[in-house]
Amino acid sequence: MRVSVAAAGLPGRYAAALFDLAESSKALDATARDLAALKKALDESADLQALTTAQQVGRDTTGRAVAALAGAMGLSELTTKFLGVLAQNGRLSALSAIIRQYDAMLNAHKGTATAEVTSAHKLTAAQKKALEAKLKARTGRAMAVDVTVDPSILGGLIVRIGSEQIDTSIKTRLERLGQHMKG
Repeated sequence: MRVSVAAAGLPGRYAAALFDLAESSKALDATARDLAALKKALDESADLQALTTAQQVGRDTTGRAVAALAGAMGLSELTTKFLGVLAQNGRLSALSAIIRQYDAMLNAHKGTATAEVTSAHKLTAAQKKALEAKLKARTGRAMAVDVTVDPSILGGLIVRIGSEQIDTSIKTRLERLGQHMKG
């Protein structure tokens, strides 16, 4: 079954290829779990971030490092091979964007909408669940929340659902106040 989410650019094409492989292998959810673990590792490890963006490291060396990482994390064979392809093609720097695209495709496949949320601090599981419930009440659709942490917004949230954006960040409020005070 082809998902009707637009595959945006290079990350979208890689995500679509992975989605198709995972779907034909009946491993959509297992692949999503692998990608969630990778996203968490990317968020928490400066070394992994450096590995995925390092241009001075050879592709073979990067491939071996990624294979060792996948083994240590217990990732599936499909995800491990996919990471190897990314390393061989010099595309590991797109991994975060590929994960976001895959998640959007999986959510569309399941009939769930995706909300991209920017927060000043990491959300707890309870906060994330409450946000999903509020967004479901607002939109009438089940929501999956993809949270990115950006301390520069100071507090509050920026929520994007499709083309709609709700910005309750303190940074934006301060900017508006400053503009209002200027007259």
